Amino acid sequence: MAFLNIQNVQIKGISACVPKNVVFNRDYAGFTEDETEKFITATGIEQKRETDNSICTSDLCYYAAEQLINDLRWDKSKIDCLIYVTQTPDYILPATSCLLQQRLDLSTDCYALDISSGCSGWVYGLSVITSLMSSSLMKKGLLLCGDTISKVCPSSDKSTYPLFGDAGTVTAIEYKQGSVFKFHTATDGSGYEAIIIRDGGYRNIATQQSFYVKNYEPGISRNNLQLTLDGMDVFSFGISKAPQSVNCLLEHFSIDKERVDYYVFHQANMFMNEMIRKKLKLPIEKTPYSLKDFGNTSSATIPLTMITQKGEELSKSKKEIVACGFGVGLSWASVHFIADHVFCSKLIEI
Repeated sequence: MAFLNIQNVQIKGISACVPKNVVFNRDYAGFTEDETEKFITATGIEQKRETDNSICTSDLCYYAAEQLINDLRWDKSKIDCLIYVTQTPDYILPATSCLLQQRLDLSTDCYALDISSGCSGWVYGLSVITSLMSSSLMKKGLLLCGDTISKVCPSSDKSTYPLFGDAGTVTAIEYKQGSVFKFHTATDGSGYEAIIIRDGGYRNIATQQSFYVKNYEPGISRNNLQLTLDGMDVFSFGISKAPQSVNCLLEHFSIDKERVDYYVFHQANMFMNEMIRKKLKLPIEKTPYSLKDFGNTSSATIPLTMITQKGEELSKSKKEIVACGFGVGLSWASVHFIADHVFCSKLIEI
């Protein structure tokens, strides 16, 4: 198991941007009336945000970054690195982080990197950017995380379409002596088929057949360029690995479980997350949720939950946080840090 202890960096601010378009699951034609209520009760997802074809994940992250940079009054020329975590890049190549460096008008000396990751992406991305900055040679950095998963979840597939929403987030990282991030990370690629888009990469190059829609069962139709989710495998994985990761983190670093103010989990679905919470014996008031309004927004869920559910509190005080992401890969990771007066920008809608 991989443990990291990274010093001398802190989170300075967090921002998020979502599409204006709200999609209500009670209006979803793919469900019967009984299925609608069962789905909402089980997942906790009443609505989500969905982009149109003109908006990419990079657009959501761009507006979130502009807002946060302005709120923090950062000099763009002093931003040393930009890490972009997504599964829905603008292009196969070049890396979208390069495009965002130019679009945000950052220095050409800025370190820019794409990371292809989903549900564990914010924690993994945080481990990368904090590692880069801990030496003090980089003073300011931006971690951009998000996805527009709606683009690969057709309304003809009730196993994915009602679950996933679109969002982009930005976490501002700054060098500060004395601050510490503690990580536990893990990966099991043997479960890669549990969450997959089968065609369109270079293992299975897109062909005419990739666009053919297949009917798998009533209410589930998709093509091979769209997301396949094995719900039972993902559920079993999540309820075992997430609590295991948190416990490993707490035990390895001798962290007092009761002292932690908030445990912020990847927002998979309410039934899964509540099982994780109960396994860890955490009080409900320590585990905030944003599922009701935004659904599962992949790598954006943890920072989106922090600013929409606890933003004012985080801005005005010091809180001890444990965050845990788990999903596609399969991969999972947890982090412990002190959120010391983290500026939380107002949620942006475009």
